[in-house]
Amino acid sequence: MEYLLVAYAKWVGITAGALTACSLIPPLVRLIRDKKPDRVPIGMLLVLLAGLCLWVYYGVLKRDWPLIITNSFSLLQNITMITLRFKYKNKK
Repeated sequence: MEYLLVAYAKWVGITAGALTACSLIPPLVRLIRDKKPDRVPIGMLLVLLAGLCLWVYYGVLKRDWPLIITNSFSLLQNITMITLRFKYKNKK
């Protein structure tokens, strides 16, 4: 019974991480398509960047691969959004 609970909890965590990681895809696609960086607040991206770095570090400390992978994916998207935001802002 305990094994089932642990397995269930792990799948809930994987699903939550995957959904959270996918949440940045629509704004990233819109930023790439429209090239309008003002729609993405830099403060939000920087706070999210700090939080994601800490989540990845926490996952490393706990040796929790689903946590590390999903948050690393989100971190990569966030870094891409910050990079594109500055790239498109400098083209104005």
